[in-house]
Amino acid sequence: MTVRKATDEDAGTLAALAARLWPGHETAELAGEFAGLVNSGEAACFLAWEDDRAVGFAQCQLRHDYVEGTKTSPVGYLEGIFVEEPFRRNGCARRLLAACEMWAKELGCAEFASDCELDNADSLRFHLAVGFDEANRVICFRKDL
Repeated sequence: MTVRKATDEDAGTLAALAARLWPGHETAELAGEFAGLVNSGEAACFLAWEDDRAVGFAQCQLRHDYVEGTKTSPVGYLEGIFVEEPFRRNGCARRLLAACEMWAKELGCAEFASDCELDNADSLRFHLAVGFDEANRVICFRKDL
């Protein structure tokens, strides 16, 4: 398995994987977003490949505003990570995360952060297993006006 930084040509591949992580989004919409992200100095995407098949991705970016539990700015931030089911539990997500962390470190970040939904037990287990410390738990509210 290899991990490499995504390029313009990978926007569709990223979008197809991301649509599985974020099923409420259209692949075409995500492809446009990823096309912008891979050319941004503030973001990076990485793909995991098994032979000639993309089996996972990670999206990270710099956050300059306050990030819960951090003391520095900017902070590298894991925006999303996904690995196809047959390729899970073999280090693929760890390698994708390591690529994101290295990218952020090369840009001068001293901290790296992430989040997950309160009810996403799999994501919580992953984050704790790869060395994240839980910084806070938040329930967000909204109402119509």
